[in-house]
Amino acid sequence: MPDGPIPPSPGLVAPALGGAPRPGLCTDCGISRMGDGKACGRACQFIAPDYPAREREAHARAADPGQGEEAFFGVTRRMLRARLTDPAPGAQWTGITTALAARLLESGAVTAVLATAPDPADRWKPLPVLVTEAAALAGVRGMRMGFGPTLALLEPAAAAGHRRIAVIGIPCQVHALRALEAELGFERIYVIGTPCSDNTTTANFHHFLAQIDPAPDAISYLEFRADYRVELRYDDGRPTRSVPFLKLPLSKLPADFFPMTCKTCVDYTNRLADITVGYMGGDGDQWILTRNDRGEEILALLADRLTVKSITDKGRRAGAVRGFLANTERAAGGLPLRAMPDWARPIVAFLQPRIGPRGLEFARARVEMKAIETVLHLRRAFPARMKNMIPGHVWRLVAPYGLTPQPGEEKE
Repeated sequence: MPDGPIPPSPGLVAPALGGAPRPGLCTDCGISRMGDGKACGRACQFIAPDYPAREREAHARAADPGQGEEAFFGVTRRMLRARLTDPAPGAQWTGITTALAARLLESGAVTAVLATAPDPADRWKPLPVLVTEAAALAGVRGMRMGFGPTLALLEPAAAAGHRRIAVIGIPCQVHALRALEAELGFERIYVIGTPCSDNTTTANFHHFLAQIDPAPDAISYLEFRADYRVELRYDDGRPTRSVPFLKLPLSKLPADFFPMTCKTCVDYTNRLADITVGYMGGDGDQWILTRNDRGEEILALLADRLTVKSITDKGRRAGAVRGFLANTERAAGGLPLRAMPDWARPIVAFLQPRIGPRGLEFARARVEMKAIETVLHLRRAFPARMKNMIPGHVWRLVAPYGLTPQPGEEKE
């Protein structure tokens, strides 16, 4: 298995990958780079996703919109707000995701983890890696921006003799993995999913960093926090800085800054993962959803290292979501976003973390916003695809905001 551009490291290799992403709506999950040229048609979230069927295969049942929070977040066995009692150095939050994967390796439940490391030439560029030693997972901590074909590692993992693996992936990767899981030949696959916020190319992300800081190359960490601020850390000795969301130059970004795939994503919370670990409902901590027996098994491995708090649920989301709807209608119609007057920004930035949605209400708001974005952008750009690409759970999310299927937009 040839090493890629990272220096050889015990327990972590970057196999050389061939192939290319397919044309059109593609996030380069890695399936198109594998040997089966027709696999994308069976696997891709952006062709004809069947979430109820995939949920029944992965979780033994489909999500029940009338049960708990499943209308928003998918099949849920248990929901926690937690952090590692001893946070891992260099982690994006406290390190729960990589700690779970490490415990799977240490326990012998798996012999390899498919993950994403920073490219040595660019800390923000994703580099798919195969990890076989728990200590090496420290090298995949943190955030990357850009498409990373992680699933292309399934073939080299199988060729190396691995039969029990774990995959750390975002929703579009996990959907493809689940669609093909039964034919891949592995004895067991554990799926640790992270919710996906809007992605962009690595080059676009560097442009964004240059808009928010005079020394963008020194930024070593960026996180959109649940208190409506972006946290920036630096490797040149400067202190940590936080920027209110409202002061970000989002209205000045080019229209294609976020790819159409991210504007039309139908799964924000990684509904098909065994366990989802993210920040949206964590209110300053990490938010964990176990979805099946494997998810509970994974979480149990880390129980002795977790500090657990009560889930919070504060504020009201309706106003924020309706404002997002109005702006998205403008963007989908090719109009510029409305920028808030400068005099109002400090006032709203002060009020948002105090009276805006927090905890689960913040997570509900983001899920509804993504559903709205999907419907409006598909309606403009790919109307013929709507009946196949939009699952029922997305239509249920947007209905309270007056968005309903028009003739030909829904499966009969």
